[in-house]
Amino acid sequence: MTAPMTRQDRIAALKAAARERILVLDGAWGVMIQREGLSEEDFRGTAFAQHNHPQKGNNDLLCLTRPDIVTQLHDAYYAAGADISETNTFSSTVIGEADYGMEDQVVALNHAAARLGRESADRWTARDPSKPRFLAGSIGPLNRTLSISPDVNDPAARSVTFDEVYNAYREQVLALNEGGVDLYLVETIFDTLNAKAALKAILDLEDEGLEPLPIWISGTITDASGRILSGQTVTAFWHSVRHARPLAVGLNCALGATLMRPYIEELAKVAGDTFISCYPNAGLPNPMSDT
Repeated sequence: MTAPMTRQDRIAALKAAARERILVLDGAWGVMIQREGLSEEDFRGTAFAQHNHPQKGNNDLLCLTRPDIVTQLHDAYYAAGADISETNTFSSTVIGEADYGMEDQVVALNHAAARLGRESADRWTARDPSKPRFLAGSIGPLNRTLSISPDVNDPAARSVTFDEVYNAYREQVLALNEGGVDLYLVETIFDTLNAKAALKAILDLEDEGLEPLPIWISGTITDASGRILSGQTVTAFWHSVRHARPLAVGLNCALGATLMRPYIEELAKVAGDTFISCYPNAGLPNPMSDT
């Protein structure tokens, strides 16, 4: 029986595979979870049945209350051929979970999500060692921004400080690393300053002795202006984050493949010393339709 790969073995295999071929990421977690038609009781489970905040829509909480669904989705994506699946932790920070009153569960959420994803990835790697499966720790954006005022009458106003964003991401990064992810995916970035706080948290923890992991950075172009919401072009965005020496940089969300292509081409021209990633929306909503 072949011994399980160590994390360093997996990281080496990830880098080798990326040099050889296009790697496939999993798909939309939110859509797949919505298809389950879950109730408030499903999200709460028994552990949070008496919690004083509504929990329906808190998808990350399912790592604790419906781990069967989270495992099922990892398995489905690996079965479909994905090389990399993400942890179900897109909003698992104290800032993100504040909307649900679940700030005290953030470490548990990240640990549980990483464990579920790790177990699934290892099972699929054991089935076919020639195609190792990898787990990315999903580090999503926040519902608060460091670059944009929440008050149109006060451009200097901010609803959060850099230290608060940094500390929120630091807690998440540490828990994901402890849980066993192979790389960090700082994704759906619409505010570069928020992303820089996440990257600083990663790099600071490495300086303090945490095992270094590859970093994947993915921004979001919000419209045909070709800029992220906080105002940067793709080229400016790259120069703002390249100090983190990511394994890959790219774009995701917001645009469909056709509209995203020119911005991916621009990024590929300036980010020549890293891999390029692209995971667009499958399509965009039709504003004239009720569906």
